[in-house]
Amino acid sequence: MRLLHTSDWHLGQHFMGRSRQAEHQALINWLLTQVQTHAVDAVLIAGDIFDTGAPPSYARELYNQLIVGLHDAGAALLLLAGNHDSVSVLDESRELLSYLGTQVVSSTGDEARHVITLPLRGTARKPGCIVCALPFIRPRDVQQSQAGQSAQDKQQALQTAIASTYQRVYAAALQTQKEIQASLGELLPIIATGHLTTVGASSNESVREIYVGALEAFPTNAFPPACYIALGHIHKPQLVGGLDHIRYSGSPIALGFDEARQTKQVLLVDLNADGLQTVTALPVPVFQRMASITGSLAQMPALLESASAQAQADRPVWLEVTVQEDDYLSDITARVQTMAESLPVEILRIKRQRGQAAAQLSGEARESLDELTPLDVFARRLALESLEPPLQSALTERYQQVLHGLHDQPGAVA
Repeated sequence: MRLLHTSDWHLGQHFMGRSRQAEHQALINWLLTQVQTHAVDAVLIAGDIFDTGAPPSYARELYNQLIVGLHDAGAALLLLAGNHDSVSVLDESRELLSYLGTQVVSSTGDEARHVITLPLRGTARKPGCIVCALPFIRPRDVQQSQAGQSAQDKQQALQTAIASTYQRVYAAALQTQKEIQASLGELLPIIATGHLTTVGASSNESVREIYVGALEAFPTNAFPPACYIALGHIHKPQLVGGLDHIRYSGSPIALGFDEARQTKQVLLVDLNADGLQTVTALPVPVFQRMASITGSLAQMPALLESASAQAQADRPVWLEVTVQEDDYLSDITARVQTMAESLPVEILRIKRQRGQAAAQLSGEARESLDELTPLDVFARRLALESLEPPLQSALTERYQQVLHGLHDQPGAVA
């Protein structure tokens, strides 16, 4: 069987006032071509399908296009919820989508609902593999708080509960494997999924941290002995702990300027009765160029000119500009924007890189609101409060929903 493992699409993301709709449309078109070219049996998206719990209408349209396109291509689709996804949004069409070859797992429940059999291509739809299909695991789904527990005790109990959930689902998958072998005479490989941070994974600034257990990451040895573990949440593609069978596919498009230099990819995973055979990375084309440049105002014209060379025919380069040395000037934004007027670039953010001297200056050196996004302002205000990480994440997600709601209003200005 050949799976295509991907994750963290974040459909509907509004990036510093810019929509990613065109990029996601291009991504879907490209992916459908790859499914046909490489004879993919099933596509697995390991969480964060949408960017927020209340995705805009165009994001839902893209979601539906992907589902219909894969159905027409003869490939099955397995969708796992991530921490950005709304359980209710994913569940609202779950039964209908099952008729189109798409299976949705939005939350944690009875282990039987997490054992998914994915079919091979073709009209016979023979079973090809068994999946321990676990989405983002919320604490309330796997444990109950007990009076008198310390914060550390609660964290340790959560980690134990998540590990136990994996083991129970894996045991159910083994039972399904035996039943299929008895009836069809074929031994199907078992894989697992997850949407969390694991020990040994490298993160980046556009990933919202998920704290699991006493550590800030889930231990690799707590996963069941599946032949492949398809993970989501970390946007940088990578092996976990050097293990070939535990992988983050990473996000297929850059979701922040810190990801602009990454080679984005999806993974082709080949399996048979003996388990994992090969994992092949398919590089994803860059549909929107992004870059970060840093320098003084004197250096800026040359830096902007160099960055503009990456522009595509119909799309300017999105830029993040950090100004050094001259960061005390109050009109930095206007100066940089003037330098870029004739170039095929869009400057989305201008920052000051403060040195020791600049930090000592008064009013002139203070950051202006022009340098910050609304989400930056909210994050800084939230940092002044003493709140637990889950509550911080919930408040941030709610604020993002409000921002998206404003952008979706008729006549809204990006």
